[in-house]
Amino acid sequence: MKPAQEPGCSGTRNLADNLSDLKAQVAANQKGIQLVGELIEQYGLDVVQAYMSHIQKNAEVAIRDMLKQIAKKAIETTGSPVLKATEYMDNGTPITLTVTLDQEKGGAICDFTGTGAEVWGNLNAPRAITLSALIYCLRCMVGHDVPLNQGCLTPVQVIVPPGSILDPSETAAVVGGNVLTSQRVVDVVLKAFQVCAASTGCMNNLTLGEEDWGYYETVAGGSGAGPGWHGASGVHTHMTNTRITDVEIAERRYPLIVRAFSLRQGSGGRGRWNGGDGVTRELIFRRSMQVSVLTERRAFQPYGMNGGEAGARGLNLLQRADGRIINLGGKTSVKAFAGDKYIMNSPAGGGYGLPTDEDINKEDKVYSEFLQRGSVYEYKSAQESV
Repeated sequence: MKPAQEPGCSGTRNLADNLSDLKAQVAANQKGIQLVGELIEQYGLDVVQAYMSHIQKNAEVAIRDMLKQIAKKAIETTGSPVLKATEYMDNGTPITLTVTLDQEKGGAICDFTGTGAEVWGNLNAPRAITLSALIYCLRCMVGHDVPLNQGCLTPVQVIVPPGSILDPSETAAVVGGNVLTSQRVVDVVLKAFQVCAASTGCMNNLTLGEEDWGYYETVAGGSGAGPGWHGASGVHTHMTNTRITDVEIAERRYPLIVRAFSLRQGSGGRGRWNGGDGVTRELIFRRSMQVSVLTERRAFQPYGMNGGEAGARGLNLLQRADGRIINLGGKTSVKAFAGDKYIMNSPAGGGYGLPTDEDINKEDKVYSEFLQRGSVYEYKSAQESV
């Protein structure tokens, strides 16, 4: 069966699934309309609108209080209310952020001037994605639950240069901006505010298929450590909300075998608090198919903070049936054949803070014990317990 295609449409493998997704979105919107209508019927329009305003005002006040505290700390520490950070996409495109804080009003100017130009490919992120990532970070930094609403951005002026990777032209490809570039926006915001080390920074997108079927999954990584906590291993972080297909279901429905799916031991950055480990996932293909990967953090490591080490980079490999191993890089689409194996090592989280003398002594002791047994491999496996 060939992909369904209409005039002016690029085509789709499963038109029925796409239509079902659209119907589900319409149904969700209708449900929302129904529930708001019931609130208005029960309490009246004026009351409902008043409480909507109160919710936004509550978010605004929470963000302003937080920004006042951060500004005060920044001035005491550095003598300046200006915070700066730069992160890079794997293709070298910089994402630069300068935050100018207003201690008196609890406001901030978040200026992305200096960010790289629109790129060839699909890594461009619409301005709405940049604002969503910023709201997410602000809510995380508040430290208590704040309902998601526009009030979070009221104290913040956002400057995004037109024509940049974060505000591209209307004809720019943007699918990777949602799943990859948004993660780097989060990284640069948290880095500027010195909140925590970087997490995996990638949704680790993998697509398999032929003309009449397709399978898409995202693979977890490690989260970054922070002041008082270790990073979590094998988790999705920040701008993701997906859950991977169970091994049994994937093997039953698709022509593949999940050869391995485990934590990537020791990949998290070391520190006073350690970054979470990434994962290793191996798929063996039972017949020929197209394999496409869309990933980041294959060139630049997730940063550590305050002396903590960076997390391990990700790595995408294809092992041919004859044993030959090929590095696929971060983004590619290749033909795989029966017996070939795809191997993904996802990025890990960065560590936070320098290890204390007690931590160093404990690790030295464990290392010495394993050296006496002649097994460095066992030492590496046991590091997580140190």
